[in-house]
Amino acid sequence: MDKKAFAEIGDLLIYSQFDIAVNMALAIALGLIISLVYRYTHKGLSYSQSFVLTLVFVAVIVSSVMMIIGNSLARAFALVGALSIIRFRTVVKDTKDTAYVFFALAAGMAAGTSNYFIAVVTTAVMCILAIILHHLNFGALYKSEFILRFQYDRDSGDEGYLERINKFAKRSNLLHVEPSGDGRFITITYDIILKPDAKTEAFSSEIAKVNGVSEVTLIASKSDVDF
Repeated sequence: MDKKAFAEIGDLLIYSQFDIAVNMALAIALGLIISLVYRYTHKGLSYSQSFVLTLVFVAVIVSSVMMIIGNSLARAFALVGALSIIRFRTVVKDTKDTAYVFFALAAGMAAGTSNYFIAVVTTAVMCILAIILHHLNFGALYKSEFILRFQYDRDSGDEGYLERINKFAKRSNLLHVEPSGDGRFITITYDIILKPDAKTEAFSSEIAKVNGVSEVTLIASKSDVDF
């Protein structure tokens, strides 16, 4: 390759090798921080390890893309056309996951354009805010610990399960009642906060001993649960 070709490549690359290394390293660090905060503040039953890895990858990839684009409008349109070929078919189950994707995108864009202060401050503010809201359980309708679900036979059963629930639970809320086709059996779902000294195994066993109660399920959760 002649000197003219090297010169043309040099015109395309507006970042030095040191800048590229620093930008990529910062993108990796910020992506890891974002993924760790997401894992720490995650609630519910839809946790995915692949999504956590995706947050790291997105930050690094976007950082690289921003450096590739540089100040070239033509390259920006070319990359948009190339990336439009990709189809993402994974359904995002939690709307907060979308916010974390944009979070990683912003961190990667800031790191890729050498806006280090914006990248670090944005990551710090968002992580602190996420942790604070997580501990406050902000926006939650119920501060639940467990979801209790069981099937109850209305013909042969008694309502002793209410006494057992009150014995072990500091607070309980009836969430859902679903009758069967014949009307004999009903599926009951409760939102439960156990007393500090209550054991989950003992609680579920006591509920299962009630006459007419079957298929007892106790799900650990501190957020919204699909029931």
